[in-house]
Amino acid sequence: MLGAGPALGLLLLCHQALLAPGLPDGRYVAAVYEYPSILSANPEALIDRSSALEFMNRNLDRYEEQVVAAAKQGVQIIVFPEDGIHGFNFTRRSIYPFLDFLPALQSGKWNPCLEPQKFNDTEVLQRLSCLAIRGRLFLVANLGTKQPCNGTDPGCPPDGRYQFNTNVVFDDNGTLVTSYRKQNLYFEYSFDTPSAVDYSIFETPFAGKFGVFTCFDMLFFEPTVRLVTDFGVKHIVFPTAWMDQLPLLAGIELQQAFAVVFNVNVLAANLHHPHLGMTSSGIHTPHGSFWYHNAESLEGKLIVANIAAEPGDGGPLWNSPREAPESDGRFSWEDGTCEGGADTPCGEPPEGAPATPATFHGEMMYDNFTFVPLRENRGRLRLCAGALCCELDYQRRGLSGELYALGVLDDLHTVHGTYYLQVCALVKCGGPRWDTCGQETARATEKFDFHLRGNFSTSFVFPILLTSGMTLQSPGQRGWEGGHYFMRKSQLTSGLVTAALYGRWYERD
Repeated sequence: MLGAGPALGLLLLCHQALLAPGLPDGRYVAAVYEYPSILSANPEALIDRSSALEFMNRNLDRYEEQVVAAAKQGVQIIVFPEDGIHGFNFTRRSIYPFLDFLPALQSGKWNPCLEPQKFNDTEVLQRLSCLAIRGRLFLVANLGTKQPCNGTDPGCPPDGRYQFNTNVVFDDNGTLVTSYRKQNLYFEYSFDTPSAVDYSIFETPFAGKFGVFTCFDMLFFEPTVRLVTDFGVKHIVFPTAWMDQLPLLAGIELQQAFAVVFNVNVLAANLHHPHLGMTSSGIHTPHGSFWYHNAESLEGKLIVANIAAEPGDGGPLWNSPREAPESDGRFSWEDGTCEGGADTPCGEPPEGAPATPATFHGEMMYDNFTFVPLRENRGRLRLCAGALCCELDYQRRGLSGELYALGVLDDLHTVHGTYYLQVCALVKCGGPRWDTCGQETARATEKFDFHLRGNFSTSFVFPILLTSGMTLQSPGQRGWEGGHYFMRKSQLTSGLVTAALYGRWYERD
């Protein structure tokens, strides 16, 4: 699980590919399920294994419905969310009856559906294996697992067992092909951190190599980035229980940015509990996204998309400095015009705007950002914090009176996780005062043309672009130019909520 924040009443958004009869060569059909899981009323209560299995089978019944629906649409791989089978907020003791025993893969190939007697306490694995066979598809799911240990292991917990947050992958014959134990736990006191990082990869006949990680792992180098940079993975399966946190860590914006930067396909399945801020799933390619975000409905969604087995030919952008492309010609900072009517001269602030400070500090995502307000309808801004300097050229396309600011951060984030950030962020302020800049908001009417760039010290910079109603748009032109990472965008089709360059300086974590 990740993040904190109130549920937002937001517009249903689902973009789903239409499947044509007969799948073209070089493409495959993927599905992710955003699941409104059944949750335990009292996860800290101690129950027996039989009662735990009865509870988990209620969720697995829903999984089976989605597998059947996906199979009818020709799906070849389906991903289910983190914590979807057993839930969350357990203690170390109370989760124990919900844990399956997971044998080491070195023990040989195992098909739990066809070999149910081979290991004890594997009922959930058996059912997942049978679902893969029934759907004739690859199936990715998350569950809790256990592994006994003893005094010869110096890391063995006092209760004599390891407990892991685990993803498992079954092929279309029901064989267990890989597993992954979550490395970067998010306040999950019922689980242990593996002593060694799992680099979990599996091969498919339809798209080659896939990598596996879970939720909070998205923000860290191990194993997430290494799977792409060192192992040549082109597709990611990503079970998550992600709580959206605006303006910089909504699930869909980070999922999209990862796909764009690393030139991979990302299959992200989240839980659907809007009252907890959980709704953000999608199938993301470097060139477009099929996503679901709905904070007003209690219904989940099976997202199905026909996508390319080769994600793109542009190459990854994390370590590829290059010159900026030519301007697309759709706006110019020198043309002397601005929209809003002849009675509104360029350079004037929107009518009724509050008095503007030169710069100010404000909290955003629990970090102390330095901000500079956007005082005019168009302009150029430069702002530095630490070693990072951010530059923004912008032109507003309306006269909404909404407040926007450019924020800069170069610092170690220490709340709800410890990781080093360098961020340039153009954000809509949460209210009518400058001290609301950095607060959560999901609605905006002001459209922008902008060019945002920064002299980042890290090679790993994620372009984030989120518009009104939790909608995604393409980040536009982006990459490296003259030692700066940039994002350029014009002609937004809805109001701007966040345009950010989110840099992760992993070496300084």
